[in-house]
Amino acid sequence: MSAKTSSGGEEEASGMRNETLGEAKRRQVIRVAYVIAALDLTLLFMQFGVMPYLAKSLGLDSVGFGYLQTIFGVLQLVGGYIFGRFADQFGARAALILSCASGSIFFLLMSLSTSIPLLFLSRLPGVFMHGMPGAQKVITDVTTPSQRAGALGKLGLCFGVGIIAGSAMGGVLSTKFGIYVPTYVGLVGSLINTLIAMVWIPSQTKPKSDHHIKEHSTSQSGSLFSIREILRLMKFPGVKEVFIVKVFAGLPIGLFMIMFSIISMDFFGLEAVQSGYLMSYFGVLQMVVQGLVVGKLTNHCTEMTLLRLSVFVFAGVGLGMALMRTVWHYCIIAVPLVFAFSMLATITDSLLTKAVPSSDTGAMLGICASVQPLTRTVGPTIGGVLYKQFGVSSFGYLQLMVNLGLFVYLLKSKIPLGEMKSQ
Repeated sequence: MSAKTSSGGEEEASGMRNETLGEAKRRQVIRVAYVIAALDLTLLFMQFGVMPYLAKSLGLDSVGFGYLQTIFGVLQLVGGYIFGRFADQFGARAALILSCASGSIFFLLMSLSTSIPLLFLSRLPGVFMHGMPGAQKVITDVTTPSQRAGALGKLGLCFGVGIIAGSAMGGVLSTKFGIYVPTYVGLVGSLINTLIAMVWIPSQTKPKSDHHIKEHSTSQSGSLFSIREILRLMKFPGVKEVFIVKVFAGLPIGLFMIMFSIISMDFFGLEAVQSGYLMSYFGVLQMVVQGLVVGKLTNHCTEMTLLRLSVFVFAGVGLGMALMRTVWHYCIIAVPLVFAFSMLATITDSLLTKAVPSSDTGAMLGICASVQPLTRTVGPTIGGVLYKQFGVSSFGYLQLMVNLGLFVYLLKSKIPLGEMKSQ
């Protein structure tokens, strides 16, 4: 199927979206998706902050904690695509309910983790915990292609809320009320999210015309996990090229962020409280950039232009990281870093969901959601070697070289995706 056919079918389908849900209902569904994503990310960052202390209290050493994180990363990596396929076959509402219910089981098992084996067991529901891709799927279903980048970009606000609120809640609750209290809050929050998804997300978010398109474009495989299906999606015009940019443009900074807890102590000399303030600063930047910058740019520039811009800014960030010496330097670099990171994530997700048939958007979003778990899985090993052997500047030089190469690639190549302004 050509990109033109896919894009044409998508536009034909989008013409009926308002008829399917109604404009007021459509906006309501999008707002509910934002609420679910914000609460999900808040609970997720809350457990990220509590988990090291819970593991330590159970006698798990740093090596064991690394294994624990790797297992969670692998589960998220494998589960991302499965979750996306599930959303395509059973609908965005069912997928969100599955994610929120899995979160409830996750926090329940954490609250019962009085031994190391139980703590490892609590990671298993993570395979289906994909609140952000679930919200992206809902928004993709109810928006037209021209509205999609802006609507997806606003999910970054939810990410900022999650970082700030989750980090603060985890620290306060565990310090004042006990290490297990955040797990009880997480359980209640996940149950609330499940109820919100069941009550406020309609069972049918796709336009009726998508069922006709699905008969002609989607695969015949009913399996939730299929390498053949992943390869099929990568064969659509432009998908492989954009996905390569998505994976490699942010990989060096991803390695840096994985090692940041160690870098903040050894290189910047920060204490735990100061590191928390720095994370809150990132959250505020994320909200400002997504709320005031990304949406406005998507209204005035083509998505391919913005993709090139984000890669170019990422290269500049790499140069800054290579030269930075203090935490104040890093605070300055964080501004273009957050801009490039937010823009890259929003634009690539938008481009990739437009490049495939609407019946495959869930699987495509699932594949996109697997990028960060992949980095978390391989990152500790690669990042550890880079930091130990070459120092902090190595992350910056790697970021610079990779993104300069990608920028030249984007300038010279003619990626077969329709140029579209998000108006």
